[in-house]
Parts: sequence; C-alpha cells; structure tokens
Amino acid sequence: MGGEYALVLSTLSGLEKAKEIARTLVQERLAACVNIVPGLISIYRWEGRVEEDSEVLLLIKTKSELTEKLMKRLKEIHPYKVPEILTVDIDNGFKPYLDWINESVQM
Repeated sequence: MGGEYALVLSTLSGLEKAKEIARTLVQERLAACVNIVPGLISIYRWEGRVEEDSEVLLLIKTKSELTEKLMKRLKEIHPYKVPEILTVDIDNGFKPYLDWINESVQM
C-alpha cells in the first residue's frame, strides 16, 4: 500500500504548454504544486524508430486519493497521443510540507 501523498511525473515538448497544464492542475486543486524542469533530453522508441527530443518535466505533488482524477484530467489536456504519466508514492516527507499539500488540494 502506498503513502498518503504522491508525485506524478509527466513530460511535454514545450515550456508554455507545461505552464498552462501546471496552472490548470493547481487552479483545479488537483495539485498543490507543479515544478517545471526544462532542458530534458528524451531518447525513446516510438513507432519502430529511436527518437530524440527536447522536453520539460513536470513534477506534480498531490494526495494519493486524487491521482486517478489528476491522471484523467492530465490526459484530457495533454497534447501527446500517449503521454508519460507516472505516479510515485511519497512514503515520508517533511510534515509541514505534507500538511501544506493536504490543505492545497481539493478533498
């Protein structure tokens, strides 16, 4: 069984779309915070070929009970046909920060 909190990871091709998605998730109270990490290089297999692209990484902090709703919403607004959406359980952390996540998302 996972923790009470989760980190959701996703990649996008551009900074402006990443900001738009981050704002949407925070405004809709699905995420307490979204960090945007630019400068990512992704090498991956797609449709039988090895591809290389510049991307940005989203680090999305939320409560575990909201991850399904967050993933559904992210899929709706994400431009990729098959977006990277991965969830990592947060088993431990600085309690005041975890309390802030709890207060920042919808229940």
